[in-house]
Amino acid sequence: MNYHNRLKDVRDDHDLTQSDVAKLLNTSRQQVSKWETGVQLMGVDKYIILAQHYNISVDYLLGLIDTPRKLK
Repeated sequence: MNYHNRLKDVRDDHDLTQSDVAKLLNTSRQQVSKWETGVQLMGVDKYIILAQHYNISVDYLLGLIDTPRKLK
């Protein structure tokens, strides 16, 4: 799975809109769309915020593992 597909899937699993994620990351909905479609890369700082918010590991968000792991 591509990292950008994972970003969208996790957002959908948490019943959030792109606007909700944009507010969380202090950015625009359009920017979130670019990340989710793979047009632009998201910075590591944003991945950390999402991992903490969703309580899952960054390696899952990046698509490196297929089973989400909770943060300790």
